Amino acid sequence: MNTQKIAAITGSRRGIGLAIAQTLAEKGWFVILSGTSPAEENEGLLAEFRAKGQACDYIPCRIQCAQERGAFIETILARCGRLDLLVNNAGTAPPMRLDILETTEENYDFVMNANCKGTFFLCQQAANAMLSLQKSLVDYHPRIVNISSISAYTASVNRGEYCISKAGISMITQLFAARLAADGIPVFEVRPGIIETDMTAGVKDKYLSLIDGGLTPVPRMGQPKDVADCVAAAASGALDFAVGQVLNADGGFHLRRL
Repeated sequence: MNTQKIAAITGSRRGIGLAIAQTLAEKGWFVILSGTSPAEENEGLLAEFRAKGQACDYIPCRIQCAQERGAFIETILARCGRLDLLVNNAGTAPPMRLDILETTEENYDFVMNANCKGTFFLCQQAANAMLSLQKSLVDYHPRIVNISSISAYTASVNRGEYCISKAGISMITQLFAARLAADGIPVFEVRPGIIETDMTAGVKDKYLSLIDGGLTPVPRMGQPKDVADCVAAAASGALDFAVGQVLNADGGFHLRRL
C-alpha cells in the first residue's frame, strides 16, 4: 500500500492549477495532474516534474461529465490506493461574454455544469472515497480544497454565469465542510483575486491600471504561486480547526476601505 500522500489537482495543466501541483510536489506530495486532454499529450509536462525527482501522474477528467468524474476517482484509487487531498481547481469562463440581459441558457449551462455541478459531485465522490479509506488506512487525514474567485461576491454583469458559479462553489465548500467536519475531513475554500495567468492576459493593462489606482492594498497582480501557497497551507494540517475557512488570495481586495 502506498504511504506517500496523494494530491489530485483538477485543471492543472497550466496557470493556478499547475502552480498548485508544483508547490505540493516540492513539499513531497505525489501529485496527480488533470485536464481535458489525453494522457499521451502530457508526457512532457510529467517529465518536467520527474526531472526534479518529483512523483507525479496524469489522469484526464472533464469534470462536467459524470462518467469521467467517477473514472477519475476510481483510477486514482486503483493506481495509488489512497487520496489524501482533492483540489477542485478546474473551471471555465462562458463561451461568450454577454450582458445578463442578453446571455443564453447555453452559456449558463456550459459554465454551471463545469464549475458548480462538476465541483459539487467531485466533492461528493472524493468524500465518499475518503470516508471509506479511513476504515483501512492508518494515520490518514484527508482534506478537500475548492478554488473559487473574488467573482463569488463581485458582480460582473457581462459574465454573470461565472459569478453565480463561483458563489455556488463557496456554498459547496460550506456544505461539505459542515457535513464532513465530524468525520475529520476538513474542507476549505481558496478565493483568488486578480491573478496573472493566460485568462487575464487580455485585460492585464486594465487590471494594472486599477491596481495602480488603489484597487488592492497589495499593489501588484497576484501570481499563481500566491494561490498555491494558500492551498499548501490548507493541505498542511495547520488549519484543520479552521474548517470551512475562506483563504483570500487577493492582495487584500476583500477588505472594505474608506
